[in-house]
Amino acid sequence: MLTSSVVAGGLVGLAVSFRNLPDVRVLRNYIPAETTYIYDINGTLLYSLHDEANRDVVTLNDISPDLKRAVLAIEDSHFFQHHGINPTSVARAFLSNLEEGRTVEGASTLTMQLVKNLFLTPERTMSRKLAEAVLAMRLEQIFEKDQVFEMYLNQVYWGHNSYGAETAARSYFNKSASELTLAEAAMMAGLIQAPEDYSPFVDYQLAKERQSVVLMRMRQLGWITPAEEAAARSQPIVLGQVTSFQRSLSPYVTEAVVQELSDRFGSDELLRGGMRIQTTVDLEFQAMAEQVVRDNHRRLQAQGLYPDQIALAAVDPRTHYVKAIVGGVDYGESQYNRATQALRQPGSAFKPIVYYAALASGKYSPDSTINDSPVSYPDGNELYSPQNYDGSFGGTMSLRQALSMSRNVPAVKLGQEVGINRIIEVSRILGISSPIEPVTSLPLGSVDLTPLEMASAYATFASNGWQSETTLIVQVTDSAGNVLLDNTPRPQLVLDPWAAASLNSMLRSVIDSGTGTSARLDRPAAGKTGTTSSERDIWFVGYVPQLSVAVWMGNDDYRPLWGGATGGSFVAPIWRDFMLRALQGEPVENFRPATDFVRP
Repeated sequence: MLTSSVVAGGLVGLAVSFRNLPDVRVLRNYIPAETTYIYDINGTLLYSLHDEANRDVVTLNDISPDLKRAVLAIEDSHFFQHHGINPTSVARAFLSNLEEGRTVEGASTLTMQLVKNLFLTPERTMSRKLAEAVLAMRLEQIFEKDQVFEMYLNQVYWGHNSYGAETAARSYFNKSASELTLAEAAMMAGLIQAPEDYSPFVDYQLAKERQSVVLMRMRQLGWITPAEEAAARSQPIVLGQVTSFQRSLSPYVTEAVVQELSDRFGSDELLRGGMRIQTTVDLEFQAMAEQVVRDNHRRLQAQGLYPDQIALAAVDPRTHYVKAIVGGVDYGESQYNRATQALRQPGSAFKPIVYYAALASGKYSPDSTINDSPVSYPDGNELYSPQNYDGSFGGTMSLRQALSMSRNVPAVKLGQEVGINRIIEVSRILGISSPIEPVTSLPLGSVDLTPLEMASAYATFASNGWQSETTLIVQVTDSAGNVLLDNTPRPQLVLDPWAAASLNSMLRSVIDSGTGTSARLDRPAAGKTGTTSSERDIWFVGYVPQLSVAVWMGNDDYRPLWGGATGGSFVAPIWRDFMLRALQGEPVENFRPATDFVRP
């Protein structure tokens, strides 16, 4: 019979031939891939994302003693006595494999299993097993036993794309690895040899049989009593569910969050970095927004009207936190997020930016007059002659009246007075980042913007010119709680307060007596309708001091909607429906009057 020293010495001798083996010292800085979790603002889990390994890393102290004993009992009961390999087991396996002429019996210790998972291929050959043994001995020369055991328990595959004890415990039993009972621990330990085959999700009876094998081994080793074994066998097992491939509770939100963070950290870090992401969205509030969009889409269809899509974006003016984004009528049918990605012309909903620029110049007030009369401007080799929606001209009128009735000619004239470049500058100040061409018709919304850009810009009006960065993310930490990103609002005054307050008053007139009367609420509100030529895009964007919301309706292929489709007649009621639900229980707040501020 070969002695332990002979076997060990032989393996060390063979190690000379393994000069190209990996350097196990790299594990000193090894950080296993971890699953990233996205939560709503209240801590409700919305989604988890990961690459091939769904894993939460925990310390050895955060794993149930029963699970640690169960794993050792069934996989390597001499773990704390050997130095990476178990010579007796190696000798027995070596003789069996030599007799058969192929690998028929393993002798893998936990350490050997660990180095196989980290460094080697799964092939069953003599050379691979020898490499495994050499690396295991090297590993245990560098790391303490508890360190190796912790790495193993966080690295091992438990089935159904669950890696590590913590993730497996949450999947199989809906609890942390630290909370596992002896019965649950024995069942989990029994899975390691063939996770999918022995999975209780696949074959519960076979999983119970494996559990019995583990419990019997623990009793034979004297690690549990016969009474504890019997109690564990009879304990009812309540299973959880596979956690690796669950659908997001709010996919429009989580996909936008993933995009925002991928741009900042990179997709690899997001998938492997174990981030904990708190979003700005309340799941119930978001669900209500999605329901409003679905309900109103069905209502329009019942009336014989068939727009492809409706999108909605809501922003809190006090923080510029995104409160809801609805990218379409049905995410299951179309995953395209129109609230954050669709560039559509806002039409007259862009005019408030022009009017703000005029007010901030110090040359105009809401009561200043402008002549709604024919006018033409050079446009390349032709003349550009703006027309009002109804084809008429209204003569001299106040800026308040021109905006509330959405007259096009006064808006174009104001654009020429303040300068197209100044309008673009104000747009950038408001956070609009989409490309803008300096064309004469820009005041009429001849630019492609997203609903979120519009809701964010109007939110700055609502706050009398105070602005923080618009974001879907409150905070990001790593799995240890270290803060990676903190989006605590840091408001800055970016607009003239008098001009913003004056514009708020003018936009209140839009709802009180102008084109947006269908948006009237039970409280002061301001907003603006938007309708593009040929009715390809119709909008309503409006706000109260606590909430700014943009609603867009249109067809994805840019087909016109229907004759007479305007933002005031069809989108303003949707905005009103949402606001009435969103503001339930919220106190009525008034806008600060322009008299509170100094006119420029």
